Amino acid sequence: MRRARYVSLLVALLGGAMFIGAAYWRAQESVRIGSQQFEGRVVISAPVLVALYGGDRFLAANLEVIRLAATGMDDGHVDAGYLIRAQGVAAELNACHEDNYFLANGLLAWGGAVREGNKILRHAMACRFWDGVPPFFYGVNKSFFGRDSEAAARAFDLAAERWPENAAAMRKLAIMTRTQSFADERLALQYLERQRDNSRDSKLRELLAKRVVRLQGLVALRAAQRRYEQAHGALTDLQQLLTSHELPALPEDPLRLGYELQGGRIQLKNLKIVGVEDQP
Repeated sequence: MRRARYVSLLVALLGGAMFIGAAYWRAQESVRIGSQQFEGRVVISAPVLVALYGGDRFLAANLEVIRLAATGMDDGHVDAGYLIRAQGVAAELNACHEDNYFLANGLLAWGGAVREGNKILRHAMACRFWDGVPPFFYGVNKSFFGRDSEAAARAFDLAAERWPENAAAMRKLAIMTRTQSFADERLALQYLERQRDNSRDSKLRELLAKRVVRLQGLVALRAAQRRYEQAHGALTDLQQLLTSHELPALPEDPLRLGYELQGGRIQLKNLKIVGVEDQP
């Protein structure tokens, strides 16, 4: 009995040493976003977390999601680099985790890290074979951000199969997407407003509200672009909307990412994360 207690104590001490060592190593890292550098918050790798929690990856995923929800959102701002790493680890531990994919869609995909949010949604789609919500989120993102109508329509068809009570609405979205209708920023705004209004978490609702304001700015810009081009021809610079008096000022993006003209169409700017954006 005494020997068993010593073994248990040794295992506990070893686990603690592993945790401290991993935490120290991660604390020395930093994440560079655009031209700014932020001190990286501690994100323990999935294998180490599994070991620390006695081999229970589901418990590890639950506690990691709770931790990132508490530490990744502060004073109305999001630590995007931290959330990308932490939510990736949580998805590796348990791709089925519902809170993780909800947060990834609302805070990452609609906060400028579209590809990273979609990656977590793909994991959730593969794991949660009964759930129509991840393919619905994924379809919206592929349509609005990626302008990939066929991939979006396939996602909506999958959502219809998994979500019987909303199957008709999902099939309608698939049809709309195949005719390019859902790429309309006004429909996307309605969708994001519903996400904000349906959130039960006040902190998350506040953060989603900023994404709504950001999308409202895009709606205003694209409407001004249409007016400008009817009167003057193709828009080549956002400043032309000011000199032509289509807008008194360019909308302010509360996420401080801004807007850009790409391929003749005004878009939301995405995060540029060194070491991440070049990955497949």
